[in-house]
Amino acid sequence: MRRIQYQLLVYYQFERLTTHSRVVHALFTRLGGHSRAPWTGLNTGHSVGDDPQAVDANHRLICRALGFASEEEFVSPHQVHGRRVAVVNGTHKGKVIEATDALITQTPGVPLLLRFADCTPIMLYDPHRGVVGLAHAGWRGTVQKTAQAAAQAMIDLLGCRAQDIIAGIGPAIGPCCYEVGQDVVQAVAQAFPAHSDLLHPCDDGKHWLFDMWTANRRQLEEIGIEQIEVAAMCTACHTDEWFSHRAERGQTGRFAAVIAMTP
Repeated sequence: MRRIQYQLLVYYQFERLTTHSRVVHALFTRLGGHSRAPWTGLNTGHSVGDDPQAVDANHRLICRALGFASEEEFVSPHQVHGRRVAVVNGTHKGKVIEATDALITQTPGVPLLLRFADCTPIMLYDPHRGVVGLAHAGWRGTVQKTAQAAAQAMIDLLGCRAQDIIAGIGPAIGPCCYEVGQDVVQAVAQAFPAHSDLLHPCDDGKHWLFDMWTANRRQLEEIGIEQIEVAAMCTACHTDEWFSHRAERGQTGRFAAVIAMTP
């Protein structure tokens, strides 16, 4: 991934997507911004206890960094760890889509914004049909195959082809740190019965380490997507740059992932 600094802000971009001039995208770190501890930096979450004025100011910084006129251009969902996908357009600017964890659009100039703190951001782009998508997948979204649902919606509803879709799997808690219990183990085994390598037992014999990066990549491969870039950045290992719900024991902010097509 490319690391880019804009004034005090730092964000990352996928190498594959930077070769396409029609798409604007960024995964913003926590660096810069107006929020104070424990949300220190560029927190974009309104529901974590931070000062709303600081959160709004952080959104304005993101707009300036990416060249958007105002935060009223963003379309974002109320994320609920499900697999619902919403198709949005210019009429949805400034709105929050209820109970949704993935957005797709074929309308230029409609930026999609989702928020993360260990869950997996999945960016999707079809340069041939001019469609972008953005999905949110924690362990629940991963076993429900939310990323796959978003890509399939691009295919079924907007005429994309799997072989044309470029996918980026962003920073999230990694297999080095994501310790899970039996409930998650059972859900993973049911969702990915042929992929036992997604779970690795811990020394205590009671917990496992779950590889969400690979699980999200595999579900995209299942429907024929081959152009996949994985950031392989663990948010829990790098709280200097990323918010991590697990590493910071729930006292943290949310970083933003943004994607749009240029008008």
